[in-house]
Amino acid sequence: MNRNAGPKPAFLHPYLSHSMKQVYFTAGPAELYPTVYAHLQEAMDRQIGSISHRSAQFRSIYQFCAEQLRALMSIPETHGIFFTGSASEVWERVLLNCVEHESFHLINGSFSKKFCEYATAVHKYTHKQEKPFGEGFDYGEVEVPEYAELIAVTQNETSSGVQMRTVDIHKLKRSNGRKLMAVDIVSSAPYPDLDFSLIDSAFFSVQKAFGLPAGLGVWIANEKCLEKAELLRHGDQTIGAHNSLPLLWKNFKNYETPATPNVLLIYLLGKIAEDFNRIGVETIRKETEEKAKSLYKFIENHPLFEPFVKEERHRSRTVVVATTKKPSSEIIAKVKESGMVIGSGYGQFKDSQIRIANFPATSAGQVGRLIDVLGKL
Repeated sequence: MNRNAGPKPAFLHPYLSHSMKQVYFTAGPAELYPTVYAHLQEAMDRQIGSISHRSAQFRSIYQFCAEQLRALMSIPETHGIFFTGSASEVWERVLLNCVEHESFHLINGSFSKKFCEYATAVHKYTHKQEKPFGEGFDYGEVEVPEYAELIAVTQNETSSGVQMRTVDIHKLKRSNGRKLMAVDIVSSAPYPDLDFSLIDSAFFSVQKAFGLPAGLGVWIANEKCLEKAELLRHGDQTIGAHNSLPLLWKNFKNYETPATPNVLLIYLLGKIAEDFNRIGVETIRKETEEKAKSLYKFIENHPLFEPFVKEERHRSRTVVVATTKKPSSEIIAKVKESGMVIGSGYGQFKDSQIRIANFPATSAGQVGRLIDVLGKL
C-alpha cells in the first residue's frame, strides 16, 4: 500500500483551499494585501530571508523601502526612517530619546493610555488630558502644559475607532512650535495626510493598513528629535542601549541597522509601498473615505447597530466601531459562516461592540458583501 497516495491533509498544503479562505476585516493582524503572495514568492526565490543585514543587497532593500515610503507619505529628507520590532517599541524609544523630564499625552482609548503608561514606566513626569472612551479631541480644547517637552498624539485610536483630524494635529503643533510632537498612526498609515514639515515624529506597524504579517515597526523622526537625543546622551540621561536614536540614525546613513532586523518584512514593505505608489496615495485615501462612508451609513440605518463614535469628524476612517444590540460574539460567528472575519470590541466593550477594519487590502466589493451579510442578520 502506498502511504503517500491520495490527497494530503489540508494542514500539509502550502495554502488552504480557496473554499476555506476567509476575508479578514480585523484591525490587525488584518487581511493581507493581494500582492503579498507574489512578493513573498519572489523573496523566497531570491533567498531574502538568508541574506546578511551588512550586505549590499540588504542596503539596497532598505534604501528602496525608505524611498517608496518617502514618496507615499511625503516624508522629507530631514526625517530618518527606522525599523523596530513593533510600534509599541517606538513608544519607549520616543520617550527615552526625546523627553528629559515631562511628556504630555492626549488619551481617549487603550493605546493612547498605554503610551502614557510607558512614560511613567521609564520615569518621566506625565501630563495628560483625558476623554471618555469613544470621544475625540479638537485643537481648540487642548491645553498643553508649559513644561511638557513632547506632545503625544494618537491620530487613530485602534481600540475605540476615534480619529484626531490632521488639521487639528497641525494646528496643535504650530501653536507649540518649541515642543516635539510624536503621532501614533499605527492603524491608519498611509491614510492620514500628515505634514512632516511640522510633525517631528510618527510611527506605525505593518500588520494593519499595509496588509502585511506582524513583526515590524516603522519609526519616522526628524533632526530635532536627534538633537534632543544627543543632548540627553551627553547629559545625565539614559536614552537606552538598544535602538537609541543616534545609533539608528548613524546606521541609517548607510541604510543599515544596529542589529539584525526583519529583512523579509522590510523587503515586503518596500514592495507594498511601491504598489501603493502605483495606485496613488490620493486614490487610496479616496477609496478609504468611500468605503468608510458606506459602512457608517449602513450602521446608522440598521436597527441592530449604532455608531459608537457620535461625532462624525471624530470617526476613524480605517477602524469602524459599532455598538451592537445583541452579543457581538453571535454577530461575529454569523459573519464568519459567510467567509468573513470581523473583530470584537476592545477590552470592556468586547461583548457589546464590533470593529471593522477598512484597510486598502479589502475592496469596495468586499465591503459591500460584508454590509449585505450584516444587513440580513
